[in-house]
Amino acid sequence: MESGTSGTRLRPSSPTSAAQPEEQDMSIAGRVRLAPNVSLVLLASILVSFLAASAAPTPLYGIYQERWHFSSVTTTVVFAVYALAVLASLLTFGKLSDHVGRRPVLAAAIAVQILSLLVFILANGVPALLAARLVQGLAAGAATGAVGAAMLDIDRARGTLANSIAPGLGTGSGALLSALFIRYLPAPTRLVYVVLVAILLIQAVGVALMPETVTRMPGARRSLRPEIRLPRPVRGPVLVVAPVLFAVWALAGFFGALGPALVRSLMDTSIVVAGLVLFVFALFGSVAVLLLRDTAARTVILTGIVALILGMVVTVVSVMADSVPGFFVGLALGGVGFGGGFQGSLKTIMPLVEAHERASVLSLLYVVCYVGFGLPTVIAGFLVVYAGGLPRTADEYSVAVILLALVALFGLRRATRAAPG
Repeated sequence: MESGTSGTRLRPSSPTSAAQPEEQDMSIAGRVRLAPNVSLVLLASILVSFLAASAAPTPLYGIYQERWHFSSVTTTVVFAVYALAVLASLLTFGKLSDHVGRRPVLAAAIAVQILSLLVFILANGVPALLAARLVQGLAAGAATGAVGAAMLDIDRARGTLANSIAPGLGTGSGALLSALFIRYLPAPTRLVYVVLVAILLIQAVGVALMPETVTRMPGARRSLRPEIRLPRPVRGPVLVVAPVLFAVWALAGFFGALGPALVRSLMDTSIVVAGLVLFVFALFGSVAVLLLRDTAARTVILTGIVALILGMVVTVVSVMADSVPGFFVGLALGGVGFGGGFQGSLKTIMPLVEAHERASVLSLLYVVCYVGFGLPTVIAGFLVVYAGGLPRTADEYSVAVILLALVALFGLRRATRAAPG
């Protein structure tokens, strides 16, 4: 697909289609606006940065727990606050960029994300940690729909690929870099956030230089009203992929919140090895996305479901046997399941969506993702403290994810039989 093809008719970059107050800005833009390919890379990097910022606290939870003396329940609540804030933001701001443009929403989201990182830097207790995660979630929710839709505006094929691979890259790199900073550099609870602030400031400059990819249209204030509404052509397909999205993001939530603690319980090791949990999960998810990028959506989803089930079986056996290598094998298979399930779901839905509906539909898909990301994780935190401890909870959680994957497999097969063409 030619770069920019799917978004050309929507970009208000020509003087004839620009509104009168924007003529001066457009004359400047003609000299300094970024090319479509550069804009696509910039947008993907923003999504990576936002997910890296969300994963950066994961290796730090152990340090926070020692300093402020809170339980695993608090850890999962802090983790879930982020998911709830993302949900609220997606439902409120998810469609806004379809009306006011991608750039204003992205600029505001970056500013709020920087604010959340400053709160992390100054945090001195659980209330500050909760506040930082809340603000961070609001920023991520606002940015997710806008940046994802903007990449699809520029190039639908490469935009879908970038939407699939960026979450894994961001999550894995954020967790691993945070762990490395903790192990080898000073100020472990602050430095990683300072670096992320610097990266986001550079990306904010890029957003200012990026051309707008959609034409503004009325209804911005009305779009802020939370509503669950899908275009008719995608309602059936969304019902098919929703269990897949819920299952793979529930797995990501578990490994993100409790994975490092589980590795430390299996083996007395450094925080860098614990930080490898999300990195390995995300790395194999990203590799799966790249390898399956030209494969039919149904095959990608089936691959993801099978890998997810195998990964959870290996994880259960490894936890029971106190095997760290086995745990990482299960983790890698789970990453393949995440990448395949997530990418296949996007490939199923997004080609059916009109350009002016992309942000809203993508935001609703992420609502399903973050419900799966947050809710089961909080339940797992309570089970760790009050119902048998971490290894037993890991076994029960793995079984639950297997059951979810089987439900998703049943729904996919049923949909295939109903529409064999």
